[in-house]
Amino acid sequence: MSTSHPRQEAGHATAAEEDAVGYSAGRETTEGTVYTVTGGDWDEIAEAAAKSDDERIIVNMGPQHPSTHGVLRLILEIDGETVTEARCGIGYLHTGIEKNLEYRTWTQGTTFVTRMDYLTPFYNEAAYCLGVEKLLGIEDQVPDRASVIRVLLMELNRLSSHLVAIATGGMELGATTIMIYGFRDREVVLDLFELITGLRMNHAFIRPGGLAQDLPAGALDQVREGVKTLRKNIDEYDKLATGNPLFQGRMKGIGYLDLAGCMSLGITGPVLRSTGLPHDLRKTDPYCGYETYDFEVPTADTCDSYGRFLIRLAEMRESLKIVEQCLDRLREPGEVMVSDKKIAWPAQLALGPDGLGNSLDHIKKIMGTSMESLIHHFKLVTEGFRVPPGQAYAAVESPKGELGAHVVSDGTTRPYRVHFRDPSFTNLQAVAAMCEGGQVADVIVAVASIDPVMGGVDR
Repeated sequence: MSTSHPRQEAGHATAAEEDAVGYSAGRETTEGTVYTVTGGDWDEIAEAAAKSDDERIIVNMGPQHPSTHGVLRLILEIDGETVTEARCGIGYLHTGIEKNLEYRTWTQGTTFVTRMDYLTPFYNEAAYCLGVEKLLGIEDQVPDRASVIRVLLMELNRLSSHLVAIATGGMELGATTIMIYGFRDREVVLDLFELITGLRMNHAFIRPGGLAQDLPAGALDQVREGVKTLRKNIDEYDKLATGNPLFQGRMKGIGYLDLAGCMSLGITGPVLRSTGLPHDLRKTDPYCGYETYDFEVPTADTCDSYGRFLIRLAEMRESLKIVEQCLDRLREPGEVMVSDKKIAWPAQLALGPDGLGNSLDHIKKIMGTSMESLIHHFKLVTEGFRVPPGQAYAAVESPKGELGAHVVSDGTTRPYRVHFRDPSFTNLQAVAAMCEGGQVADVIVAVASIDPVMGGVDR
């Protein structure tokens, strides 16, 4: 990967100039300093640094630092205030979710994947379920109403995720008002999630074949009111930050990564679109009927943290447009689960007086009228349905970039292997290219512009 950095061109000390070993070596060209990012084990780099004659300082930022967006460890080599090497240390939040999926049924898997990137649970569920549905060959059988509700929930989730990104990024810059506004507006979205699914986070609402249940009575009106509130409140971020010279001075030119760097490192999402490339899976490889919705893909040409902020702000407005289109399509009732009763689990849910989705009427019916139905219900819940042998990859455009699920079946009732391509994990590769040659204080801004969530990184 080769990319130049405006601060590096200004003459700051580089890793190559300091005779450093490993992660990023630089060379001078007619276009400025060009860096080649390479791999390597950190122990080898630390050992080489210890043997060198010059005096270098290596500091740990995290894994308990409040500005590392979770338990992310940033290993920085600094020369004064200049970062000469930057490296990520991950694994402090490893959950073993991917391994645990091999010991659960296909439907139970949704309760695990929703907890990966805990700020974007519906995207985790959607990618996983789309992969399972590909293996089952039932993509065309998923009811239209279920697909529309999936889009509705995902776009609301894009809003809540971007609000956290803007709020936490503002807090780290000292703009505490933006942080308060961001979490205030996120509550509007989480209240809608709780109304629809019963939970604010970790919903397990999107299931293979459709959804756990339909929208409750009055949900459409509540969502419309939420859209009005959010559309009015989003303008406040423009007034507070977009044209603010202090905010611009802290963001512009920071976390620089051009298109060549993004393509070399596999970066997607707002970081990629800040280079001017309008790559969005909702347009380039549509799923859940996204090709039938009217929306734009915001881009910027700044390649920096300020451009990524503007993109997230614009994407929230586009998401509100999509949500309104979903509401128009949900006026008529319909099914939300495939008709195949050998897949549709749990069957015919209804909200009980205890607030849980246990349909006592359905249980009474199968227990009192059909022993065969009772046996089938018992096997479906305890054993699960079988998925034909094979493998499939399904990807969705999460708020952070391409989130893909590689799902493998050996023909049993449990996954043989499920592996996720999480955008936070991939995008963190850009930390070295964004930060080396810049200031220590700018590392905070660069990481915030990536918007990583360690639950998705350490699966």
